[in-house]
Amino acid sequence: MHAPADLASPWVRRFAPLVPAGEVLDLACGSGRHARLFAGLGHPVVAVDRDPQALAATAGAGITTLEIDLEEDGAPWPFDAGRFAGIVVANYLHRPLFPHLCASLAPGGVLIYETFALGNEAFGKPSNPAFLLRPGELLEMAAAGGLAVLAYEDGIVTDPRAARVQRLCAGGRGFAQTEAKLDHLSGRE
Repeated sequence: MHAPADLASPWVRRFAPLVPAGEVLDLACGSGRHARLFAGLGHPVVAVDRDPQALAATAGAGITTLEIDLEEDGAPWPFDAGRFAGIVVANYLHRPLFPHLCASLAPGGVLIYETFALGNEAFGKPSNPAFLLRPGELLEMAAAGGLAVLAYEDGIVTDPRAARVQRLCAGGRGFAQTEAKLDHLSGRE
């Protein structure tokens, strides 16, 4: 069963128009909701997951799927520096990948990241602190990677279920931050 792009996270949908033309990485793609969104916007997409069933559900026009377990000890990062115009990560956290994500973002590219944060244990899984962001952790990652923060949120959401999350949208080196038109992304012009 394919996940339609309209199931994409509202955060990802909001900032997807900022991603310039070029290839997009959907890391830990799951059923492919974000891969489909970006493929529908005309981006070639590389969808990565360690679950072959998830990848089978993700396959589609404009989407290349790769079965890779990036958490395996000694697993090398398989992508070149500066390769991706956009990188999206949702509901996934493996801290050792942070520097690789920043390095693989093309000049002027956009990183869209959204996952669970400390405090989520009050709402259910994940509840292990190893899988929950510390306060400000995505901001620290962006600063360490030389990214320009465009938007950041840290708090409780209720849709699609109650959770504590952190969200970040950041531009890579050379991103024209002074030209980012955020009003049109939220329907205000």
